Amino acid sequence: MENEKYVTPLSGRYASEEMNQLWSNNSKYSTWRKLWVALAETEKELGIDITEEQIKEMKENVNNIDYDIVSQREKECRHDVMAHVYEFGLKCPKAKPIIHLGATSCYVTDNTDVILMSQALQLIKQKLILVIQNLKNFAMDNKDVTCLGYTHFQPAQLTTVGKRATLWIQDLLEDLEELEFVQSHMKLLGCKGTTGTQESFMKLFKDEEKVKKIDQKIAEKMGFDKVYSVSRTNLY
Repeated sequence: MENEKYVTPLSGRYASEEMNQLWSNNSKYSTWRKLWVALAETEKELGIDITEEQIKEMKENVNNIDYDIVSQREKECRHDVMAHVYEFGLKCPKAKPIIHLGATSCYVTDNTDVILMSQALQLIKQKLILVIQNLKNFAMDNKDVTCLGYTHFQPAQLTTVGKRATLWIQDLLEDLEELEFVQSHMKLLGCKGTTGTQESFMKLFKDEEKVKKIDQKIAEKMGFDKVYSVSRTNLY
Protein backbone atom coordinates (compact mmCIF):
# COMPACT_ATOMS: atom_id res chain seq x y z
CA MET A 1 0.00 0.00 0.00
CA GLU A 2 2.82 2.42 0.77
CA ASN A 3 3.89 2.46 -2.89
CA GLU A 4 0.37 3.11 -4.19
CA LYS A 5 0.09 6.66 -2.81
CA TYR A 6 2.23 9.80 -2.78
CA VAL A 7 3.03 10.61 0.84
CA THR A 8 3.93 14.01 2.27
CA PRO A 9 2.71 15.81 5.41
CA LEU A 10 0.17 17.58 3.17
CA SER A 11 -0.97 14.77 0.88
CA GLY A 12 -3.34 13.22 3.36
CA ARG A 13 -4.90 16.57 4.19
CA TYR A 14 -5.32 18.22 0.79
CA ALA A 15 -4.61 15.89 -2.14
CA SER A 16 -7.33 13.86 -3.83
CA GLU A 17 -7.12 10.09 -4.01
CA GLU A 18 -6.46 10.33 -7.76
CA MET A 19 -3.61 12.82 -7.32
CA ASN A 20 -2.01 10.73 -4.58
CA GLN A 21 -2.08 7.70 -6.84
CA LEU A 22 -0.72 9.67 -9.79
CA TRP A 23 2.39 10.72 -7.84
CA SER A 24 2.86 7.38 -6.11
CA ASN A 25 5.94 5.17 -6.41
CA ASN A 26 4.00 2.70 -8.54
CA SER A 27 3.01 5.42 -11.00
CA LYS A 28 6.48 6.99 -11.08
CA TYR A 29 8.51 3.82 -11.54
CA SER A 30 6.11 2.16 -13.96
CA THR A 31 6.49 5.32 -16.07
CA TRP A 32 10.26 4.83 -15.98
CA ARG A 33 9.67 1.36 -17.41
CA LYS A 34 7.30 2.66 -20.09
CA LEU A 35 10.05 5.08 -21.12
CA TRP A 36 12.53 2.20 -21.33
CA VAL A 37 10.06 0.32 -23.53
CA ALA A 38 9.65 3.40 -25.76
CA LEU A 39 13.43 3.74 -26.00
CA ALA A 40 13.89 0.08 -26.94
CA GLU A 41 11.10 0.22 -29.55
CA THR A 42 12.59 3.36 -31.07
CA GLU A 43 16.10 1.92 -31.18
CA LYS A 44 14.76 -1.23 -32.85
CA GLU A 45 12.89 0.85 -35.44
CA LEU A 46 16.09 2.72 -36.22
CA GLY A 47 18.18 -0.40 -36.74
CA ILE A 48 19.57 -1.53 -33.38
CA ASP A 49 19.50 -5.33 -32.88
CA ILE A 50 16.59 -5.57 -30.43
CA THR A 51 13.98 -8.31 -30.73
CA GLU A 52 10.21 -8.23 -30.35
CA GLU A 53 10.64 -10.90 -27.69
CA GLN A 54 12.77 -8.55 -25.59
CA ILE A 55 10.26 -5.71 -25.93
CA LYS A 56 7.33 -8.02 -25.11
CA GLU A 57 9.13 -9.18 -21.97
CA MET A 58 9.61 -5.57 -20.87
CA LYS A 59 5.97 -4.66 -21.51
CA GLU A 60 4.76 -7.64 -19.49
CA ASN A 61 6.74 -6.45 -16.47
CA VAL A 62 6.04 -2.70 -16.51
CA ASN A 63 4.05 -2.94 -13.28
CA ASN A 64 5.90 -5.88 -11.76
CA ILE A 65 8.24 -4.06 -9.36
CA ASP A 66 9.94 -5.67 -6.36
CA TYR A 67 10.73 -2.71 -4.10
CA ASP A 68 12.68 -4.85 -1.62
CA ILE A 69 15.18 -5.79 -4.33
CA VAL A 70 15.36 -2.17 -5.51
CA SER A 71 16.02 -0.95 -1.97
CA GLN A 72 18.74 -3.51 -1.35
CA ARG A 73 20.43 -2.81 -4.68
CA GLU A 74 20.33 0.95 -4.12
CA LYS A 75 22.18 0.49 -0.82
CA GLU A 76 24.91 -1.30 -2.78
CA CYS A 77 25.20 0.92 -5.85
CA ARG A 78 24.01 4.23 -4.31
CA HIS A 79 21.99 5.05 -7.42
CA ASP A 80 18.20 4.92 -7.69
CA VAL A 81 17.95 4.56 -11.48
CA MET A 82 20.60 1.84 -11.68
CA ALA A 83 18.86 0.00 -8.85
CA HIS A 84 15.66 -0.05 -10.90
CA VAL A 85 17.53 -1.03 -14.08
CA TYR A 86 19.00 -3.96 -12.11
CA GLU A 87 15.62 -5.08 -10.74
CA PHE A 88 13.94 -4.69 -14.14
CA GLY A 89 16.72 -6.81 -15.63
CA LEU A 90 15.99 -9.59 -13.15
CA LYS A 91 12.37 -9.61 -14.29
CA CYS A 92 13.39 -9.36 -17.96
CA PRO A 93 16.51 -11.53 -18.42
CA LYS A 94 16.20 -11.56 -22.21
CA ALA A 95 15.89 -7.78 -22.37
CA LYS A 96 18.48 -7.09 -19.67
CA PRO A 97 21.32 -6.16 -22.11
CA ILE A 98 19.23 -3.47 -23.85
CA ILE A 99 17.36 -1.87 -20.93
CA HIS A 100 18.28 1.85 -20.72
CA LEU A 101 20.62 1.38 -23.71
CA GLY A 102 22.46 4.64 -24.49
CA ALA A 103 20.43 6.74 -22.05
CA THR A 104 21.39 8.85 -19.06
CA SER A 105 19.55 8.55 -15.75
CA CYS A 106 17.81 11.85 -16.41
CA TYR A 107 16.13 10.30 -19.44
CA VAL A 108 13.71 8.54 -17.11
CA THR A 109 13.70 10.91 -14.14
CA ASP A 110 13.13 14.18 -16.03
CA ASN A 111 10.78 12.83 -18.68
CA THR A 112 8.71 11.14 -16.00
CA ASP A 113 8.35 14.47 -14.17
CA VAL A 114 7.00 16.06 -17.36
CA ILE A 115 4.64 13.15 -18.03
CA LEU A 116 3.23 13.13 -14.49
CA MET A 117 2.85 16.92 -14.48
CA SER A 118 0.95 16.66 -17.76
CA GLN A 119 -1.34 13.99 -16.33
CA ALA A 120 -1.82 16.02 -13.16
CA LEU A 121 -2.87 19.05 -15.20
CA GLN A 122 -5.38 16.91 -17.06
CA LEU A 123 -6.80 15.69 -13.77
CA ILE A 124 -7.12 19.28 -12.52
CA LYS A 125 -8.70 20.30 -15.83
CA GLN A 126 -11.39 17.64 -15.52
CA LYS A 127 -12.24 18.76 -12.00
CA LEU A 128 -12.19 22.43 -13.03
CA ILE A 129 -14.63 21.81 -15.87
CA LEU A 130 -16.92 19.96 -13.48
CA VAL A 131 -16.87 22.89 -11.04
CA ILE A 132 -17.66 25.32 -13.87
CA GLN A 133 -20.56 23.15 -15.00
CA ASN A 134 -21.96 22.92 -11.47
CA LEU A 135 -21.63 26.67 -11.00
CA LYS A 136 -23.39 27.24 -14.32
CA ASN A 137 -26.33 25.15 -13.11
CA PHE A 138 -26.32 27.03 -9.80
CA ALA A 139 -26.28 30.38 -11.62
CA MET A 140 -29.21 29.41 -13.83
CA ASP A 141 -31.20 28.11 -10.87
CA ASN A 142 -30.62 31.37 -8.97
CA LYS A 143 -30.72 33.92 -11.80
CA ASP A 144 -33.83 35.57 -10.33
CA VAL A 145 -32.83 35.41 -6.66
CA THR A 146 -32.18 38.98 -5.59
CA CYS A 147 -29.27 39.81 -3.31
CA LEU A 148 -27.35 42.87 -2.24
CA GLY A 149 -24.26 43.90 -4.20
CA TYR A 150 -21.21 45.45 -2.59
CA THR A 151 -18.52 47.91 -3.59
CA HIS A 152 -15.45 48.36 -1.40
CA PHE A 153 -17.29 46.18 1.13
CA GLN A 154 -20.09 48.74 1.27
CA PRO A 155 -23.72 47.98 0.30
CA ALA A 156 -24.45 48.92 -3.32
CA GLN A 157 -27.18 48.27 -5.88
CA LEU A 158 -29.12 45.03 -6.03
CA THR A 159 -27.92 42.10 -8.09
CA THR A 160 -28.80 38.40 -8.22
CA VAL A 161 -27.21 35.31 -6.77
CA GLY A 162 -26.98 33.93 -10.30
CA LYS A 163 -25.07 36.99 -11.51
CA ARG A 164 -22.64 36.69 -8.60
CA ALA A 165 -22.02 33.06 -9.56
CA THR A 166 -21.18 34.06 -13.15
CA LEU A 167 -18.34 36.21 -11.80
CA TRP A 168 -16.85 33.16 -10.12
CA ILE A 169 -17.30 31.20 -13.35
CA GLN A 170 -15.46 33.90 -15.29
CA ASP A 171 -12.44 33.61 -13.00
CA LEU A 172 -12.45 29.84 -13.38
CA LEU A 173 -12.72 30.11 -17.18
CA GLU A 174 -9.60 32.28 -17.18
CA ASP A 175 -7.87 29.64 -15.05
CA LEU A 176 -8.97 26.99 -17.55
CA GLU A 177 -7.53 29.01 -20.45
CA GLU A 178 -4.18 29.33 -18.68
CA LEU A 179 -4.14 25.62 -17.86
CA GLU A 180 -4.87 24.68 -21.48
CA PHE A 181 -2.14 27.06 -22.66
CA VAL A 182 0.39 25.31 -20.42
CA GLN A 183 -0.82 21.90 -21.59
CA SER A 184 -0.51 22.86 -25.25
CA HIS A 185 3.09 23.98 -24.76
CA MET A 186 4.40 21.02 -22.75
CA LYS A 187 7.35 19.24 -24.33
CA LEU A 188 9.19 16.02 -23.65
CA LEU A 189 12.97 15.74 -23.61
CA GLY A 190 12.99 12.80 -25.98
CA CYS A 191 16.03 10.59 -25.36
CA LYS A 192 17.77 13.45 -23.60
CA GLY A 193 18.07 14.19 -19.91
CA THR A 194 19.45 17.28 -18.24
CA THR A 195 22.94 15.86 -18.54
CA GLY A 196 24.88 14.35 -21.40
CA THR A 197 25.54 15.25 -25.03
CA GLN A 198 23.87 12.24 -26.73
CA GLU A 199 27.32 11.03 -27.70
CA SER A 200 26.29 7.54 -26.56
CA PHE A 201 23.62 7.48 -29.25
CA MET A 202 26.11 8.64 -31.86
CA LYS A 203 28.26 5.66 -30.90
CA LEU A 204 25.24 3.36 -31.19
CA PHE A 205 23.94 4.61 -34.52
CA LYS A 206 26.93 6.38 -36.11
CA ASP A 207 24.27 8.42 -37.90
CA GLU A 208 23.33 11.96 -36.85
CA GLU A 209 20.00 11.89 -38.67
CA LYS A 210 18.91 8.76 -36.82
CA VAL A 211 19.90 10.32 -33.50
CA LYS A 212 17.75 13.34 -34.33
CA LYS A 213 14.78 11.06 -35.00
CA ILE A 214 14.97 9.38 -31.60
CA ASP A 215 13.60 12.36 -29.70
CA GLN A 216 10.41 12.76 -31.75
CA LYS A 217 9.71 9.03 -31.90
CA ILE A 218 9.95 8.64 -28.13
CA ALA A 219 7.82 11.73 -27.55
CA GLU A 220 5.08 10.42 -29.83
CA LYS A 221 5.09 7.03 -28.09
CA MET A 222 4.61 8.81 -24.76
CA GLY A 223 1.78 11.03 -26.05
CA PHE A 224 3.66 14.28 -26.80
CA ASP A 225 4.02 16.07 -30.12
CA LYS A 226 6.87 18.45 -29.20
CA VAL A 227 10.37 18.04 -27.78
CA TYR A 228 13.03 20.39 -26.47
CA SER A 229 15.87 21.04 -28.87
CA VAL A 230 18.39 21.10 -26.04
CA SER A 231 18.13 20.32 -22.35
CA ARG A 232 19.52 22.16 -19.37
CA THR A 233 22.53 20.83 -17.53
CA ASN A 234 22.75 20.49 -13.78
CA LEU A 235 26.49 19.97 -13.74
CA TYR A 236 28.49 22.30 -11.50
